[in-house]
Amino acid sequence: NSKPPPPTSPIPPPHRDRPSNGSGTTATPDRPPPIKPASRQQSSGVDAQLHRSKRQEDSKIKMLLLGAGESGKSTVFKQMRLLYGAERTDEDLRMYGVVVRSNTIVAIRKLCSLLRNLELEEELEREEEGVKEAYDDLMAYLVDKTAFRTAAQDDPAVVARRKKDWVGQSPRAGLAANEDADHFLAHHELIHKVWKSNIMRRVWLKRSMVNCVDAHVDFLNDIPRIASADYKPTTQDVLISRVRTTQVVMEKYRIKDSDYELYDVGGQRSDRRKWIDCFDDITAVIFVAALSEYDQTLAEAKRSNRMIEALELFRSVCNNRAFKETSVLLFLNKRDIFAEKIMYSDIADQKPFHDYTGPTQNFEKGVLYFIKKFKSCLMDDELNDTFIHVTCATDTSNMSFVLDSAASIIKAQNLKKSGFLGMD
Repeated sequence: NSKPPPPTSPIPPPHRDRPSNGSGTTATPDRPPPIKPASRQQSSGVDAQLHRSKRQEDSKIKMLLLGAGESGKSTVFKQMRLLYGAERTDEDLRMYGVVVRSNTIVAIRKLCSLLRNLELEEELEREEEGVKEAYDDLMAYLVDKTAFRTAAQDDPAVVARRKKDWVGQSPRAGLAANEDADHFLAHHELIHKVWKSNIMRRVWLKRSMVNCVDAHVDFLNDIPRIASADYKPTTQDVLISRVRTTQVVMEKYRIKDSDYELYDVGGQRSDRRKWIDCFDDITAVIFVAALSEYDQTLAEAKRSNRMIEALELFRSVCNNRAFKETSVLLFLNKRDIFAEKIMYSDIADQKPFHDYTGPTQNFEKGVLYFIKKFKSCLMDDELNDTFIHVTCATDTSNMSFVLDSAASIIKAQNLKKSGFLGMD
């Protein structure tokens, strides 16, 4: 006796509503709902905004500063900020105040060491009273570090000065710079006495042996001002202060109705691996080389001539495929120091430049010689003379003219490549 099948339920299965598009018709899986007029307008607006953003991005002029370490790239970068950007804040100036004092300590430390290496210590006995003792103290505290009376930052005189000092300390400057700034406050009178001596002026002429920053003579000549409690860095102090660039730094400017982005990167060999990250969409490269470094060696490679390093670097930049369609401008910087240095350091006396046959102590012939050297670095092209500028990056009036000229050249080249100039 098999059981009969269960009766079918008279209740129909629940109905699943199909999505409505709000217009009385029903959307089906194979027929998406029609787009509302408002949605079309919104989509069109987004497309227009994206198009405007792309046009704005494409119209930007992106400039990359390249060159070897201590060539003056960062000074050019600071001049751009001075000429076209926002004013420095008090926080910025306090950081630069620490850096200026630190730079002064670094300079006197190198010069005192050089004086000893040149075996000139005995001549200190013939200087005015107190110079020899001041030198001995600086060597003990700053060079040999055999004097440990108290850490500079704990010196009661430094602590008292710091309380009323406008600059104070700046975390942005870094630990080492703040420590050197404290040393400056503790020993500025000794530094002033040693710097004013006759023997130290002779040592200064040999500064290329220890890669002392040439422009920091201004700090050494102005120690009482920099040591004063109300010291506030001037524009010139900011320009010639030295802070090593280790990261990629970018700032934006609006110049003559055009948007510019300027990138600064570290120039030491260890920093150059970061350059490749900046190569995309660059409009122009400003390559900075220091004319005055023909008789100096690299800080990171004592046997390598700085000018030779700059030439090789310029060759690799100009012939890099990444810059095939990029304008390259050459700034031969530190012309003022070059003009001073050739008076006592002959170009032909430097082994890499023994082929120099021009007259000694001749600024124009010396500059033309190095321009020719840089022009010879190009394999497939010729460096137009309008793309070469002999500069003094710390001279604002000079850099105003140069940067204005460079901006016009770069803008014209950019328009030409875009097809807006040079069309039949």
